[in-house]
Amino acid sequence: MKFPQFSMLPFLMVVVMLSLSGTTLSHPHWDFLHCLSLRLANYSTISKVIYAQNNPSYSSVLNASIHNTRFSTPATPKPFAIITPLKTSHVRSTLYCSKKHGFQLRIRSGGHDVEGLSYVSEVPFVILDLLNFRAIKVDTKNEVAWVQSGATLGELYYAIAAKTNTLAFPAGMCHTVGAGGHFSGGGYGTLFRKYGLAADNIIDARMIDVNGRILDRKSMGEDVFWAIRGGGGNTFGIVLAWKIKLVPVPAVVTVFTVNKNLEQNATKIFHRWQYIAHKLPDDLFMNIWITKVNSSQVGMKTVQATFRGMLLGGVDELITLIQDKFPELGLAEENCNEMSWIESVLYFGGLPLQSVDILLDKNALPTVSLKAKSDYVKEPIPESGIEGLMSMFLEEEADNAVAMIPAFGGKMDDIPENELPYPHRAGNLFEATYIVQWTKEENAESGKYISWSRRLYSYMTPYVSKSPREAYVNYRDLDLGINNNDYTSYEQASIWGFKYFKNNFKRLVQVKTKVDPMNFFRNEQSIPPLLSPWKKKGN
Repeated sequence: MKFPQFSMLPFLMVVVMLSLSGTTLSHPHWDFLHCLSLRLANYSTISKVIYAQNNPSYSSVLNASIHNTRFSTPATPKPFAIITPLKTSHVRSTLYCSKKHGFQLRIRSGGHDVEGLSYVSEVPFVILDLLNFRAIKVDTKNEVAWVQSGATLGELYYAIAAKTNTLAFPAGMCHTVGAGGHFSGGGYGTLFRKYGLAADNIIDARMIDVNGRILDRKSMGEDVFWAIRGGGGNTFGIVLAWKIKLVPVPAVVTVFTVNKNLEQNATKIFHRWQYIAHKLPDDLFMNIWITKVNSSQVGMKTVQATFRGMLLGGVDELITLIQDKFPELGLAEENCNEMSWIESVLYFGGLPLQSVDILLDKNALPTVSLKAKSDYVKEPIPESGIEGLMSMFLEEEADNAVAMIPAFGGKMDDIPENELPYPHRAGNLFEATYIVQWTKEENAESGKYISWSRRLYSYMTPYVSKSPREAYVNYRDLDLGINNNDYTSYEQASIWGFKYFKNNFKRLVQVKTKVDPMNFFRNEQSIPPLLSPWKKKGN
């Protein structure tokens, strides 16, 4: 990759800037800053793009997109620098200098990686933070949009709704999630039974490969385009933007919530739901949240199953459908609300319905520490199994735990499992994500919460998918296995790779070997090439 020569002026400005802050040219990482400063235009640009550890804004920039405070402790490894590029040339320069001077590059869009892989590394690293790559261009005439990777889902939904109330995009329910990471792992939400995953509706992309080339779908080729839509981020290159296909929605949708606790037959209703939900029309989304709540008995706790859903239609149609197919739920009109699709985004995101402007607020939700694990269920769990699951939520560590259980079926049954890297299609009744949360102040006691999540995961073993026990890459779980810092064999990576991708893992490895054979883009669960350079050296 050839880069043009630049004036020494920016470099001299960095010398002055860092000298004033106490940094000297003997700093062991100076070569990286020297390299990068030579490729940026001027002092003003440098001050907006490079945040070294001695920069007064370093901590605020680092923490601004950390949504799991489990990884914001004093002991958490920190990047040597955070680079917040303003344009594509800055991204290419960061890639070039990272490669040249031996820094691992972690790419962050929204910062929701539940294992912190987009901003934590055990080896010397730099964060490439795409927070300034947030442009969104909606074309309602052609029903498409371009969205940059640093944009949040809330910003995307807001931009669509500003143009039309009859188009939407089938992605996740949390508005602060970054588009880049979400799309890279598949991405599902309230429209996925109707239209599939976010990744199923991506029709082009703009990516920088390991050699600094700027590629689109045609120039990257169909294998790479296949891999970046669900194969996980920070593996094949730096995706800067995505062209997405918008989908039609009615002007009015109907949402509902029905709460049932243990004393209200929650276990039996959940058991019955398993036989019905995946067979319902694809216009209907349904999920269950399991949480610990206060009991009607003073000072006591119980477990609640919250049945929530959305129909792409009116309330009368919804009530008729549920009363016919799932009368056990007892759905009544007072449980339902008609609204626009964009209002439903607020509803499922736990946000106030008064104004959609809150979708632009990246800090609208509190940050917590958490551990997540996931499963796929292919056969109904017996009542006794559900009872055991519910009982675990009565334990002390589960005060702020949740099991999120969306029904599958619909469009997901129609898409072959090798269509994209995300393989969890036909044959799944539902996915189950288990999240346990605690406060940042409790991080010293994080072990007991993580232990609880592992015990819950162990308990679920008889009731979930097997050989492999499948998992969703967007809820990364390093308990499943990790790569080495240097060479990772295909066999070692297969331990976690087949859980996320099933047989698609083989093709992902082939694509990785072709586009990044030296394994520059890597993390603890990135796809490895078949033969890494360290192996060739005999290490």
